[in-house]
Amino acid sequence: MDAYVDKFFNWCVKVLEIIGDYTGWGYELANIIIFVFLQPGLILLFFCLWIRAKIKNGRKRIYIQKSTKHHTS
Repeated sequence: MDAYVDKFFNWCVKVLEIIGDYTGWGYELANIIIFVFLQPGLILLFFCLWIRAKIKNGRKRIYIQKSTKHHTS
C-alpha cells in the first residue's frame, strides 16, 4: 500500500511542478496558491451557496405549508 501512496504523492508533486513551471510561479508558490487560497476559498464559496439555497428552499417550504393549510380548512 505504501508504494501506491508514494507513487500518487510523486505524481501530485510532478503536477504541481508542471503548474509552477507553466505559470512561472515555481512549485512552492503554486502549492501555496492552490492549497492555502484557492481550495479554502472554494470551500467557503460552496458553503455559502449551500446555506443560501437552504434558506431559500426553507422559505418556500414554509410558504407552501401555510398556503396548503389555508386551502384545506
